[in-house]
Amino acid sequence: MNVRNIGLIGDYDEEVVAHMAIPRAIQLAAEEMGIQINFEWISTPSLDRDFEQKLSKYQGLWVVPASPYRSMQGALNGIRFAREQQIPFLGTCGGFQHMIIEFARNVMGLTDADHAEENPSSSLILVAPLTCSVSEKIHLFKLTPGSKVRDIYGTNEIVEQYGICNYGLNPEFSPMLEKAGLSIAGVDLEGEVRIMELNQHPFFVGTLFQPERSALKNTIHPLIKAFLRSAIQS
Repeated sequence: MNVRNIGLIGDYDEEVVAHMAIPRAIQLAAEEMGIQINFEWISTPSLDRDFEQKLSKYQGLWVVPASPYRSMQGALNGIRFAREQQIPFLGTCGGFQHMIIEFARNVMGLTDADHAEENPSSSLILVAPLTCSVSEKIHLFKLTPGSKVRDIYGTNEIVEQYGICNYGLNPEFSPMLEKAGLSIAGVDLEGEVRIMELNQHPFFVGTLFQPERSALKNTIHPLIKAFLRSAIQS
């Protein structure tokens, strides 16, 4: 049996619900698929330097919740590596937020693109506070026809649970991101962006909600299963 290595980029904290749920979510999906997955936690400061060498052994990278990270640059380096090297990538909650910042900075040339939680005085706030708090709430999302995420779920509407995610994409930048190739794959009932995916990549998906929480109910999540499937094919 081929073994695949998954790197979990984030600063592990046993008090974070998502960090407890992620190993179980991976295990549940891997068992159903009949594959063996090894996962390792990668602290964000460890990716400040020589990140290419450190990440080369992984077939999939997941940037996990619980930001602000100890090193924003480390998290961005990990995302950039996955994007440029065509490595399957999943970003949930904070991972989603930093995915769009990395793309804006390194693909679109918006070098000042920033996160309101980490740098509230920035001249270009790409990730801003949500209009209404969504922490620990369950919401309905509409998926974009023709998107990879829509194909993975096999339906046009889904119900998902947020963790503690109170920051999201500044809607002013949605058209620019889409034009550059980072597409909207899902929105909430108010039309706010909640899922994005990168065109021309095997698997590069970010969600503002936390699909890993499905493991708390011993449920296999389709996005996590698709992420692992892409990793074993890479």
